[in-house]
Amino acid sequence: MKKFGPALLFLIFALAIPMGVFAQQEDDQVSPDAISNAHSMHPTTAPRGHLNGQDHARFGLPGIDSVANWNKHFTVEGIDPNGNPQHIWYYSMVGNPPELGGTTVFDAPIVPVSLDLRTANGSPRFVNGKPLISDVTPFVLPTLNSPVFQSSNFTSSDTPTQYTDAIQRAEFADRMRPNWHTLLAPSVKSTRVMQIDQDPSCGQPKGHCNYRFSLNADGSCCFFVLVDINTFVNELFPSTFPFDNSTAIGSAENAGDMTTKDISTFLFPNTYLYFGDTTHCCVLGFHSLDLEPGIPSNGNLPRLYVVNYSSWISPGIFRGGLSDVTALSHEMSETFNDPFVGVDGIHNVTPFWLSPNGNCQDNLEVGDVIEGLPSQLFPIALNGMTYHVQNEALLQWFEFESPSSALDGAYSYPNTGTLTALSPPQNFACKP
Repeated sequence: MKKFGPALLFLIFALAIPMGVFAQQEDDQVSPDAISNAHSMHPTTAPRGHLNGQDHARFGLPGIDSVANWNKHFTVEGIDPNGNPQHIWYYSMVGNPPELGGTTVFDAPIVPVSLDLRTANGSPRFVNGKPLISDVTPFVLPTLNSPVFQSSNFTSSDTPTQYTDAIQRAEFADRMRPNWHTLLAPSVKSTRVMQIDQDPSCGQPKGHCNYRFSLNADGSCCFFVLVDINTFVNELFPSTFPFDNSTAIGSAENAGDMTTKDISTFLFPNTYLYFGDTTHCCVLGFHSLDLEPGIPSNGNLPRLYVVNYSSWISPGIFRGGLSDVTALSHEMSETFNDPFVGVDGIHNVTPFWLSPNGNCQDNLEVGDVIEGLPSQLFPIALNGMTYHVQNEALLQWFEFESPSSALDGAYSYPNTGTLTALSPPQNFACKP
């Protein structure tokens, strides 16, 4: 069973894609600057599923086979997703409670995925005599060497640590034991190939394209690839049980490259998603679950595989400095704070909030609050490269807590100045 939750790093451009930039173009080819003017926006959140009833266990949601997690709640007046008043809000986060201290380490498989763009009949496709294959290989090592998986200096830790751990330590600075850490142990797995066949109607009036592409300056594939989100999700998640090898996640699960105890990343090369047509673009990443039925060996507990799709972002595709691991940092920090994307309809639901970027939501999605703001990025020099991770909102912002109990009284981190004020209290769906 596939499910992707409300955690989408989403940009949209309103202007038509410029065509005719090249002397000769394919019907589904776009110019290199087609999405450079994208500005931040967020889509309607996906529907929530239902799994377990309300729970407030110290060590997480019961009755599931998934990553280690812990639960707590906060109290503030607000409106629930059904429009009813509510004052107690439950959340689950990965790892162990900060009051316990100690280090939790998650295996963090990195599954590289290349794109094989095919013709409508599934035949290999060539443009300018070169195969239309977008290779992820050049982006694997830079991702592995990034602050998401390697340690660097942060004000929330006396010793170098990873980006997501630094955010959690800032968030719970008032209650954590000094030795509390939540870390990722990355390992690069076998590269998968996602084959995407073109829709036969692409290029026709009112036709639909499963993908569009922009070539590199030398005519090779690809500067970036745009993929219809439904096509992409169907090719990413397994649709059968037991798993087969026809999708990237199914293949990785079948090979044992990822387990329910892992936090898994599916890394793509400059691959962005659109809804229906490319005027509604672009999703740069999302975090999600592959929810599978239980089996006798795990006591028949539902299996929740915690995953994210994140695109590497090469410089020059988007304005505003979005580059390298911006999408991955957004999705990984949201995974730490909301690993189950509201699957039970109770945990990680928050009062409605309105971000300075215009997003109106009711979930604990720490990246969505900040995406698109002028100071959304936090450059970090590491391993001979400057990475552009995203600043994140802290729990206290969703709690409407004033003053904030986070490190330095902040509502955002690593840049504590990105968010300086709370959202005004909101009615249902932020309506007046």
